[in-house]
Amino acid sequence: MTAESTREPIVLTGSRVVLSVPGAADIDRVTELCAEPAIARWTTVPSPYVRENAETFVLDIVPAAWTSGASRTWAIRESEDGELIGMIGLDGIRDGEAEIGFWLAPEARGRGLMTAAVALAIDHAFAPEPSGLGLERLVWRAFVGNAASASVARRAGFRFEGTRRAGGVQRGVRLDDWQAALLPSDPREQADDWPDATYVQADA
Repeated sequence: MTAESTREPIVLTGSRVVLSVPGAADIDRVTELCAEPAIARWTTVPSPYVRENAETFVLDIVPAAWTSGASRTWAIRESEDGELIGMIGLDGIRDGEAEIGFWLAPEARGRGLMTAAVALAIDHAFAPEPSGLGLERLVWRAFVGNAASASVARRAGFRFEGTRRAGGVQRGVRLDDWQAALLPSDPREQADDWPDATYVQADA
C-alpha cells in the first residue's frame, strides 16, 4: 500500500458505532445538528449555522483534508447505513501528533456512544501504518467549562496537562481552554489526575 492510498477515506467499525466519512446525504442532518445551541457553544462551527456551511464542510473541507493528509473526519453512526448522530475527527496531523475533536446529537448523549467512537479513533491514531496513522501523541482540547467533553477524554485515558489562558479561538474571540494528551504507552483507562471541576459523572 502506498502512502497516497492510505489517505483514501476508510470506515472504522466497532461493536456499538460505525465511523464513516460524511456524504451529500448527510448535509441536512449536519445543518440541523450544528445549529443546536450546545454544539454552537462548545465548538468552532459557524454560528448561526446554515446549509451552505454544511455543504462546504461535507463536500469540500472533509474530502480535501483526507486527500492532503491534514485531518481525518468521520460521521458517527450506530450502523453502517444509520443516520448521522455525531462527528469525530483527528485534526492537524503532523510530526506524529494530532488533535481529537468530537460532537454528538442531543438524543444520542448519555448512552456511551461517544466513548465508543473515541476508542475507535484512538485505535486508528496509534495503529502502525498503513492500517493506522502511527501517531506518537494525541491531544484533546476544550474550552473551559465543557465538562461533558472532558468526561469523555478522561475516561479514554487522556492525562490532564492544564489550562491555557486565551489558548483557543472561537469565531474570532480568544478563550481559555483545557488540554490533555494521550500517548500510545498510556493505559487506556480512566485517568485520575483531572481536577474535579473539569468533568461530569454522566456517561457521554
